[in-house]
Amino acid sequence: MKIIAFGGSNSSTSINKKLATYAASLFQGATVEVLDLNDFPMPLFSKDIEKEQGPPAAVHQFLAKIKDADFIVVSLAENNSSYNVGFKNLFDWNSRVNPKQFQEKPMLLMATSPGKKGGSFVLESAKNAFPFHGAIIKATFSLPSFLENFDTEKGIISNEQFDNQLKEIIKNI
Repeated sequence: MKIIAFGGSNSSTSINKKLATYAASLFQGATVEVLDLNDFPMPLFSKDIEKEQGPPAAVHQFLAKIKDADFIVVSLAENNSSYNVGFKNLFDWNSRVNPKQFQEKPMLLMATSPGKKGGSFVLESAKNAFPFHGAIIKATFSLPSFLENFDTEKGIISNEQFDNQLKEIIKNI
């Protein structure tokens, strides 16, 4: 099984990319490719730019990665109760090329944040929206208080309760 994992953030130190990377590593026997949104540069979405230049090549490259995947692991950053601008821009461009951008792939949808709500607003929004864009959401997971519950040195969830919860979710997918 080939897994594509990414954090829905354009931060070079994305905590969501760290969580997605860890979660993807828990799938037994899978080949994992971790994507960085910064490797898919594109202008801010605009119908004017789309009309003048067409979709950026990075959109097609990202969609090709999704096409080649058997499973998607994504952890979304939450900015002001919504998607991170880097992810939202990619999401908008992708939808112009393929409205079913997740291409009917099964997905583990997650979020984390430094706060106690663990990205719950963006997670709920995506849980409702992504199926319309071709995601088959198999499970969701929120990790609250990332800095207290994740060991960035080891790249693992340090809180045993949350770690066991995620492992149980993945075991049952």
